Amino acid sequence: MRVYFKTFGCRTNLFDTQVMMSSLKDFTIAQKEEDADIVVVNSCTVTNGADGSVRNYINKITKSGKKIYLTGCGAFTKGEQLFGQKKVVGVFGHSEKTKVNELLKKENFFELGDLKSIDKTIVGEFVGKSRAFIKIQEGCDFRCSYCIIPYVRGDARSQDEELILEQVRRLAANGFGEFILTGTNVGSYGKDRGTSLAKLLRRLGLIRGVRRIRIGSIEPVQIDEEFLELLDAPWMARHLHIALQHTSPKMLAIMNRRNEVHKDLELFEKIAARGYALGSDFIVGHPGETQELFEEAVENIQKFPLTHIHLFTYSKRDGTPSASMKPEVPGNVAKERYKVIQKIVQEKNEAFRAKKRPLQVLVESQKDGHYFGHDQFFNPVFIQSDLDLKGNWVEIAEYEVKKEGNFAIF
Repeated sequence: MRVYFKTFGCRTNLFDTQVMMSSLKDFTIAQKEEDADIVVVNSCTVTNGADGSVRNYINKITKSGKKIYLTGCGAFTKGEQLFGQKKVVGVFGHSEKTKVNELLKKENFFELGDLKSIDKTIVGEFVGKSRAFIKIQEGCDFRCSYCIIPYVRGDARSQDEELILEQVRRLAANGFGEFILTGTNVGSYGKDRGTSLAKLLRRLGLIRGVRRIRIGSIEPVQIDEEFLELLDAPWMARHLHIALQHTSPKMLAIMNRRNEVHKDLELFEKIAARGYALGSDFIVGHPGETQELFEEAVENIQKFPLTHIHLFTYSKRDGTPSASMKPEVPGNVAKERYKVIQKIVQEKNEAFRAKKRPLQVLVESQKDGHYFGHDQFFNPVFIQSDLDLKGNWVEIAEYEVKKEGNFAIF
């Protein structure tokens, strides 16, 4: 039978899907949904909206007569309901994913497992990908007021370092050159094993074939001198995603965040001075965000050397402290605030790209007459060429800066 994996949400879910794919022995993987007999939905539950997207997808697929199994974070929040409504034939949690080959032979089961284990599967190939995602840890010890994830992923726990190294060695031997370290809270890596993210990075950088390492979102309080010493390493992508979430001190307190605006600004300026592009997360419209606090945040964010933003309009997540906070921000107000922050960072990004540095690009795909990839600064690059560039590394010296990315002829 043929199995199609539908993945929602974050890079950690992308990795978990690859773990499930590599664990299948008695089934064929379908690249298209319509070719499958079975659909495994690897779900996201970060917001009520994410839950809704998963539910809508399952409702649509149900009409096709395919067997549907639910896993991922949504298994913990909506799994029981969907199972009770017979929308899915089986539900399984994170710790059960390596058993997928046997689970798909069964129906009418609900097995969430535990939130303490971490899978030890070594993925030797990433189906349909030019970059490899490496999950180095699971869970989070932070308790931000808006976030449900620690309750569906568990507390922070680190993958065994030797297993991570072996995984990267295998993937590098199979031709992968770029690796994205991912997890629920990547910067917490090693604290439960007497090591650190910086020490792991040093060892990864020594592996033959590793050309570039990107790091998933990291918290400002997790960046120490040991980490900063690595910024000039040739294999470090010149882009870091450092989670701010807000730039008003009072809003950070309301959100139960651990970072402080003035320290964040010092850190960003220090890293930007080393030639790095810097991204962040930012939530607008969180309960308690008055116009005065938002204006303070705008004034502060303009000081930050940001080049990228993962911007969210606050969406209530049932079961979190923020869900019952007042006063709520009207949706239309939140949308306008979103546009303000978006415009600020877009202008900063274009100013950064206008400085015209040579770009090292891993070509990931081809579409609509252009090859596409990301440069070392995590900016999108579109390339016109008569050569077959997919999967190759190219250096671009001449290019045109446009709003949607950098454009070049190679």
